[in-house]
Amino acid sequence: MTDQLTQLREMRERALLAGGRKRVEEQHARGKLTARERLALLLDPDSFQELGALSTHRNTDFGMDAKRYPGDGVVTGFGKINGRRVAVYAQDFTVLGGSFSEVQAIKICRIQDLALESGIPILGLFDSGGARIQEGVRSLAGYGEMFTRNVLSSGVIPQLSVMMGPCAGGSVYAPALTDFVIMTQGSSFMFLTGPEVVRTVTGEEVDTEALGGALVHNIHSGVAHFMADSENQALELVKVLLSYLPQNNTEDPPQVTPYDDPDRMAEALNHIVPAHEDEPYDMIEVIRAVVDRESFLEVHSQYARNAITGFARLDGFAVGVIANQPAHLAGVLDIDSSDKIARFIRICDAFNLPLITFVDTPGFLPGVNQEHYGVIRHGAKVIYAYCEATVPKISIVLRKAMGGAYIAMSSKQMRSDLAYAWPTAQIAVMGAEGAVRILYRKELEDAPDKEARAQEFIDLYRQKFFNPYVAADMGQIDEVIEPRETRPRLIRALQVLRTKVQQNPPKKHGLMPV
Repeated sequence: MTDQLTQLREMRERALLAGGRKRVEEQHARGKLTARERLALLLDPDSFQELGALSTHRNTDFGMDAKRYPGDGVVTGFGKINGRRVAVYAQDFTVLGGSFSEVQAIKICRIQDLALESGIPILGLFDSGGARIQEGVRSLAGYGEMFTRNVLSSGVIPQLSVMMGPCAGGSVYAPALTDFVIMTQGSSFMFLTGPEVVRTVTGEEVDTEALGGALVHNIHSGVAHFMADSENQALELVKVLLSYLPQNNTEDPPQVTPYDDPDRMAEALNHIVPAHEDEPYDMIEVIRAVVDRESFLEVHSQYARNAITGFARLDGFAVGVIANQPAHLAGVLDIDSSDKIARFIRICDAFNLPLITFVDTPGFLPGVNQEHYGVIRHGAKVIYAYCEATVPKISIVLRKAMGGAYIAMSSKQMRSDLAYAWPTAQIAVMGAEGAVRILYRKELEDAPDKEARAQEFIDLYRQKFFNPYVAADMGQIDEVIEPRETRPRLIRALQVLRTKVQQNPPKKHGLMPV
C-alpha cells in the first residue's frame, strides 16, 4: 500500500506542476497566472475538489506520445465562492499551449453535465491556443459536445466565461454561448481568424489587439460584457457578478441584508432633468440615486452607450436595470442598443430578476444605414423580450417617450405591471416640430408669417402632449410621481410584485427576431 500511495502522491505533484517549472516561469513572465493559481484566487480557501487530474491524451501520432501531462491542459472540479457552490474549468496554457483536445472536451463536458444536474453556476477560465491540430477532427468534435451543453444549460444555470489569454478559431463560440464574458485587457483576445489569415485573405494589416482585444469586444462588437485591467480584477468581478445571480432558474437571486433606508428620498432628482428638452443629463446619476448605495453594476458599459443595462439592489433584493442614456446620442434606440437591451431582459427573466426601466428616448434612430441593416428586426427583439418576460416589470418615464420607442420600452401594453412617470414626462407619437409639420401643413402654407404660426402650433402641441397627464388620464400611466420619491415607490411596488405569477402559453419555443 505504501508504494501505491507514493505513486499517487508523485502523480498529483506532477499534475500540480502542469507543463513543468520552465513553462510556469514563462507564463509568469507574460504577467499571467497558471490555471491553478487563478482557481486559488477565485474559490474559497480549501473548497476546491478536482476531477480528472490524472487524465492524459491518447494520441501517439506526431510525437505526441512523449508529451503526456496529467490533466491534459485543463483543470476541472467543484468549489465555493462566498460559500456558494460552483463548477469550474480552467485551461492551462503551460500544457501544450492549453490546446483543446479530446480529453479536454471529455473533462469539460463532464463538469458541465454535473453542474446542470446539480443546478449550480459554471465558470470557464479560457487560455488556449485553440484546437489541438495533432488530434484533427477529434478536437473539433469535442467543441461540438461542449457547445451543445452550453445551449442546454442556457437559462437554467448561470454560465460565466473569463478570458485570460488567447481564444481563437471555433473555440470562441464556447464563451459566446455563455451568459457573460469578462476579458482581461492586454492579455486576452478572441477572433475566428488571426491577423495572418486576415492579411492573406483580405490584405488588411491588423495586429492581435486591434483585431480581437478586450477593447474591441467591449466597445465595438459587444461580444464581451466586462473588461478588467488585470487577472485579479477579472476574478473579483466574477464574485461580484455572481452575487446578483441565483444558483439556477428555479431559485430567487440572493438577498443581502438591507443597508440603505428604503424610504430615502433623493432630492437631487427633482432638479436633474434640464428645463430645455434637448439638453442632456446623465442617467447613471438617476440610477445610482434610486438603487441601494454602491450597488449598481453596469453590464456592457462601453457598448451601445445610448442604452444602459446593469444589476442593482433595492432594499437588498437584486434587480435588473434598463435605461436610455440621454447623455449619449440623446438616448435613441438603434440596432446595437436594441440587441443590448433585449439580451439583458432575457437574462433577467431567465434568472428571476425584476426589471426596472428608466425611459427617456426620442425614438428609434433614423437613417439609411439603420433601415438597411435591419433596425426594424433588431428593435423587434426589445418588444419580444419585454412581452415574453414574466418577472415583475416596472417602468418610469422621466422625459421623452416617443412613438414606437415608447411602446418598446416596457409600456403597459408590453405586459408591464406598473408604469410611473415624472412630471417632466413627454409621451407622444413624435416630437412637436415634426408633428406640427404634418398636422398643420395646410394652415402653415397659407399663413403670412409661417414661423410665428408654426410656433403657436408647436406650443399648443407641447401643452397637450408634452406632459404625462393625458396618458395618466387614459390609464397608460399608473401614477405621476415626484422624482425624489422614485426609490420608495419602487421598493413598495416590488414588495407586492415579488410573489407575481405569470405564465406564457405552452410551446416548444417562440420565434424571436434574430
